[in-house]
Amino acid sequence: MEHTAPRPVAVSVEHLALRLPEGADRDYALADLSFTLPEGEILCIVGESGSGKSLCAQTLMGLLPKAIRIERGAALFDDVDLIDTDKATLRSLRGRRIGMIFQEPMTALNPSMRIEDQIMEVFEAHDLLTPAERRAKALALAQEVKLPDPERTIKAYPHQLSGGQRQRAMIAMALALEPALLIADEPTTALDVTTQAQILRLMRDIQRRRGMAVVFITHDFGVVADIADRVLVLEKGVVVEQGTAREVLDTPRHPYTKALLAAVPSGTPPERNEVADAPVALSVSGLTKSYVTKKSLFGAGRTVHAARDVSFEIRRGETLGLVGESGSGKSTVARLVTRIIEPDGGRILLDGADFGAMRGEDLRNQRSRIQMVFQDPFASLNPRRKIGLSIADGPMARGMKREAALQKARELLTLVGLDPRSAERLPHEFSGGQRQRIGIARALALDPDVLVADEAVSALDVTVQAQVLKLLETLKARLNLAMLFITHDLNVAAQVCDRLAVMRSGEIVEIGPTRQMFLEPRHEYTRQLLAAIPGGAHKTLPQDA
Repeated sequence: MEHTAPRPVAVSVEHLALRLPEGADRDYALADLSFTLPEGEILCIVGESGSGKSLCAQTLMGLLPKAIRIERGAALFDDVDLIDTDKATLRSLRGRRIGMIFQEPMTALNPSMRIEDQIMEVFEAHDLLTPAERRAKALALAQEVKLPDPERTIKAYPHQLSGGQRQRAMIAMALALEPALLIADEPTTALDVTTQAQILRLMRDIQRRRGMAVVFITHDFGVVADIADRVLVLEKGVVVEQGTAREVLDTPRHPYTKALLAAVPSGTPPERNEVADAPVALSVSGLTKSYVTKKSLFGAGRTVHAARDVSFEIRRGETLGLVGESGSGKSTVARLVTRIIEPDGGRILLDGADFGAMRGEDLRNQRSRIQMVFQDPFASLNPRRKIGLSIADGPMARGMKREAALQKARELLTLVGLDPRSAERLPHEFSGGQRQRIGIARALALDPDVLVADEAVSALDVTVQAQVLKLLETLKARLNLAMLFITHDLNVAAQVCDRLAVMRSGEIVEIGPTRQMFLEPRHEYTRQLLAAIPGGAHKTLPQDA
């Protein structure tokens, strides 16, 4: 039998221990972390929020927050210990030998510089190439990462690009000096399913072509299944399991790994009871909304049809999923039906009443019947206001006395699985999953008939996401709610939605029962979305079910 010679090691981390500041929930952010990554392989580091994944990346880049202290350990790369070396050596390695792609390119890119100048700046920082050569190289990199119309796109500012285009620009910057090691920290978390698939394929292609080693940090096991050669699982800073992707995904040994995999939405829609006889809670017909964009680098202002003749209905006890890529109009529809923004045309009926035509006092009285759970609960909560009061604000605005409203807030906190005593705490004292539960409690405070959840679980790690989805299902059944569930994650939609409406360019191109849509999608765009699901979970759906 032939034996392949082992590949040279690109980076080796040995017994790394990062101590957290006094008062933290544990002593070590990372405790005795060790791994080796050969050249030309992708290591996925997975775990829940707070497990220490990103701190591992920051350690390798020399970008650890000052509050976190390296107590011991080594990180060997290019015969240099990245932990025990001077800042000048680290600066020379960053960019030139080690590249990094950040989770949110909008915060990592300079908003006041054109993309071309930001790519060229990488060469300038290392005093490489002439200005003309830098410009040519920036264009070549834009072409390699498949930016559309690269000659014009690199002249744009970050805010003029889509999320996927900004991430491609970040990849171009990270690859500019052809690093031997690439660190990618949740680079596809905020992207819709088709853009995510494109970015993953792009990264895998470039990685193979250049023979790079990649440390890829993620909480998405679908992504792991698509790209990983090796997997390392972290729980609260401790390595509980590591091995080849096949070993970890197919035969996990540790209970924590098993729990993470069990929490992953399967992509197989369960059988659901029909609610055809239930009363219609929300009916939307012919909804339209257009915007005229400002004149930009790409030409004169143009009309964007965010919603075009959108029609659907949701019955009590039913969840309708609204799915599609970024920019398809999903969130616009959410804001239209809740009257956060006004439609150009169409009707919105709540239990048969013309909610879309209401004004003044009538509108204020009826707003309570349709409430929204936002994607980022921290941004939607007053950081200086105790969460009990934030929940009680709605009932108090409708005339309920303060003490009665606060008592209702405590009852709602219990309902969503939180300690009622937490009403006295501030938003920053809660985890992301807990804040999302608070957001749900606040939405329920006005006893709505319809709940609109706009990407309400997209920022949560897999186990917390599973808990929040289960909570939403329980509350829907218990309170007989109608729910409009907006998501770009089709695996999530498969688990919670009775029916799906697929949006593209402001239009609903297909609508039907979720299981039927997964088994027999009729529209080509729906088939493209299903094919782009990371890990291909939907492909295992039994055809004779």
